[in-house]
Amino acid sequence: MPHPWRASFISAAAPSSEGDPAPYFRRDFEVTDGLRRAVLHITGLGIVEPYVNGVRVGDEVLAPGWTSYRHHLMVSAHDVTDLLTTGANALGAVVGEGWAVGPLTWENRRHNYSDRPALFAQLELYFDDDRVEIVGTDTSFRVGTGSVRANGIYAGETHDARLEPDGWSRPGFDDSGWDRAAPFEWSLDTLREPTAPPIRRIEELAPEAVLTSPSGRTIVDFGQNISGWVRLRVAGRAGDTVTLRHAEILTPEGELETETNRTAAATDRYTLSGEGEETWEPRFTFHGFRYAEIDGWPGDFDAEAVRAVVVHSDMTRTGWFETSHPLVNKLHENTVWSMRDNFVGVPTDCPQRDERLGWTGDLNAFAPTATYLYDVRGVLESWLRDLAAEQAETGNVPMVVPDVLRTGSTPTALWGDVAISLPWQLYQEYGDPAVLRASYASMTAFMRAVEPMLDEHGLWSSGFQYGDWLDPDAPSDNPAGGKTDAHLVASAYLCRTTRELARTAEILGETADAEHFTRLAERVRAAFRREYVSPAGRVVNESATAYALAVVFGVLDEDQLATAGDRLAALVRKADFTIATGFAGTPLITDALTVTGHLDEAYDLLLQEKAPSFLYPVTKGATTIWERWDSVLPDGTLNSTGMTSLNHYALGAVADWLHRVVGGLERVEPGWRRFRVAPRPGGGLTSARTAHDTVLGRAEVSWRFEGEDMLVDVTVPEGATASVELPLHPERSVEHVGAGEHSWRYRASGTSGRPRITMETPIRDIRRDADLWAAVLDVLQSYFPGVPIKAAGDHIDDMPLAAMAARVPDTAADLERDLRALFGESAAASGHGEGPRT
Repeated sequence: MPHPWRASFISAAAPSSEGDPAPYFRRDFEVTDGLRRAVLHITGLGIVEPYVNGVRVGDEVLAPGWTSYRHHLMVSAHDVTDLLTTGANALGAVVGEGWAVGPLTWENRRHNYSDRPALFAQLELYFDDDRVEIVGTDTSFRVGTGSVRANGIYAGETHDARLEPDGWSRPGFDDSGWDRAAPFEWSLDTLREPTAPPIRRIEELAPEAVLTSPSGRTIVDFGQNISGWVRLRVAGRAGDTVTLRHAEILTPEGELETETNRTAAATDRYTLSGEGEETWEPRFTFHGFRYAEIDGWPGDFDAEAVRAVVVHSDMTRTGWFETSHPLVNKLHENTVWSMRDNFVGVPTDCPQRDERLGWTGDLNAFAPTATYLYDVRGVLESWLRDLAAEQAETGNVPMVVPDVLRTGSTPTALWGDVAISLPWQLYQEYGDPAVLRASYASMTAFMRAVEPMLDEHGLWSSGFQYGDWLDPDAPSDNPAGGKTDAHLVASAYLCRTTRELARTAEILGETADAEHFTRLAERVRAAFRREYVSPAGRVVNESATAYALAVVFGVLDEDQLATAGDRLAALVRKADFTIATGFAGTPLITDALTVTGHLDEAYDLLLQEKAPSFLYPVTKGATTIWERWDSVLPDGTLNSTGMTSLNHYALGAVADWLHRVVGGLERVEPGWRRFRVAPRPGGGLTSARTAHDTVLGRAEVSWRFEGEDMLVDVTVPEGATASVELPLHPERSVEHVGAGEHSWRYRASGTSGRPRITMETPIRDIRRDADLWAAVLDVLQSYFPGVPIKAAGDHIDDMPLAAMAARVPDTAADLERDLRALFGESAAASGHGEGPRT
């Protein structure tokens, strides 16, 4: 804990304007004999880079990060004992504009928290005789400027090395030409010790290729879309300027495509001092990019002289997944990268454009995946504290946290109800009810704001809703205008969150609340069923999202699930296994298909490669998850809707299903005290492995075919037990095991979870194999030339192919013969096309 605060905030005298140089602060001080320990506590409004005696302090970057500064401003602590000497010393800092001062949102509005960069520093000197001396920021500090000429989160950084004051952060520097620092009003009550890990340089990437564009420009391809910046080593004349422009993609012609940046300039400029080889990287900005266009390089460009520096919150990786299918592996890898790139202090929507905001809906949809892949306790519990503070101030959960939007907010499903579902998810993952207690006031406040909005039946039928945001069929100028009624979506999510809140109240011993919210959960479920569900189990709207929500959120009775699942599967087949869901439905649709007995359709949906689909971006070279599945069109041009980020994690939420169903590792008790191992092979996959470092230790599942045998390996950590449902076991065996490593080998009852395809197979099952169905259509076309042959509709999907051929009396025998030629003895034994075909 710091000594009581004696420092104060300081700044330059005048407010800043866009393009102003960053302020440099400094002060000399004396240290007497007997120093035992020295701790520097430092923060600011802006991005702070501290120095002691000419040495950069610490390895964190972009500090203090972005929080709801009016409520919580993080103060970093650094042990600087080894940097100090007896006698003269110096403390200094450069403060960039950062999130506090510079432009934010697509409106590029400045001064969201402060009209100028400000610094707070308290250096505590502890001596052997128990003396404590404080060197704190006050008006004895001097303020000037240096080589950082301009900087902004969106704009980039301009640095002129010729203007760096030599020795400015070392003792004895002549700062008589600098101004006296001005006092800056800011409440010390906002100062907090960080609970989240700092933002750091995590990894460096060498160029994958150096390209020359048609216009003659040098473009470096780092092979991966990242958040961060480029570090360069360069030698040249004083005044030479190297300019770096960043983008996620190239145009089809090979030029830098900056459209996905929108108004963010994302441009860094470095002017050389001319003093030999110089190494430089920006410190007061970050970019989302794969490509960097480099202009003004002195002499011949050297690829070894540049590196992409990956920057994000220094979280611990906890989840891994791989299969025998390379495109599925790449989909998962892209999900991991998008999470990394968007956890730069705040869980954001994207790292590249004039936005980079903590959208509540994106995180809510992705939270189960996030908690599996990384230890997110620090980042997300800090974020939830900001959410609660902003909510308490305005009465509503903001659409973005920290909240810098002018529009205000009203209670919304999937977005606002993150106040309930995220604490619940964190409790489930880590098993600590303290997160529920810390968020309980926020959780109940959200629900008490929603409850008066319900109609007389208990339906959430009024007010703004995002609905199934970014449904692929929504108009490009109205992402909320998808197929599924927005209030159906809201009422379905309310069925989930009322149950989560009721259970939370039970766990915390809030008996009256538990009873109240349990009754509310029953009321809203009854209202949803009355309004939207037929007695047989059909759901109005007849959309994939409507069915997925009703199935996964437990709205339907057991005897209605079969009808709902059949209708959902029919809709998925009708869309030819392309994605027809947005933010609300996509994280749930594969689960809804799985639990209603349509695992094959879930795999077909996963493995479709036509746009829009999970794998289409992978086939187009994506290295992160896109905002829209068709953000890049088949011709390589952008889907120019103004919302075409190539680095959004939300739709990567399908990874949660990959972990639980394909990999087979599913938590069934908070904190992983009990979990279920139940892989569901399908889709022609021959192996899968998933591992997760739980709070108890490593849990791991791997399965693979070896010939006709199935091999399953399971690791259970100490303190946990697992029920193991062996996949494709002839006796449907279930084993209950404790800590340790366990293995099984047995003859599988099937080799892919799908029966052999023959002429007696229903047409719907043949259609799952795109190549085989195309061959069937070719045969039909040869018998009916000039007649358009379309995919089978629902009315004949249950018909065997042989029965369909028999419907054509004049040619039935010949047609059946040619069709049967497609199904040789060795053809499609796995249902996915292994073996010869005509």
